[in-house]
Amino acid sequence: MARPRPEEFEKVKVVAENRRARFDYAIEEKFEAGIALTGTEVKSLRFGEGSIAESYAEVKGEEVWLINATIPEFSHGNRHNHEPKRPRKLLLRQRQIAKMFGAVMRQGMTLVPLSIYFNSRGRAKVEIALAKGRKAHDKREHLKEQDWKREQGRLMRQHG
Repeated sequence: MARPRPEEFEKVKVVAENRRARFDYAIEEKFEAGIALTGTEVKSLRFGEGSIAESYAEVKGEEVWLINATIPEFSHGNRHNHEPKRPRKLLLRQRQIAKMFGAVMRQGMTLVPLSIYFNSRGRAKVEIALAKGRKAHDKREHLKEQDWKREQGRLMRQHG
């Protein structure tokens, strides 16, 4: 019997977060993926270095790749240090890859990395999302909606 999947991913140590993605995109569905890394990349991430601000994910064939993510060279690395902006393979199930491929090709969605983190077992993971881009007026509307919800919460706490 398969063990039940947790609703929210277990994030012990968040290394890099793409906070702008939640503003620029309407997030439809989230996935947790492993990353194929070299030794010096893992060491750099453990020191809290890394950026996914301008990165994205891409489906090529039957694989998903993380493009343009920056993991700086390890300071104590030797000549076998890694390249900082190399494409990194994401480890997902075939069914998940097929779902992403269909959404990107048919519905024009984008694969956006939301965060890189270490889970409770010490494995480096990436949280990626299927998302639709927001236009400028959608972004303004989203901000108004957020402000109204925040104001509602304040009113409920004061009068409730």
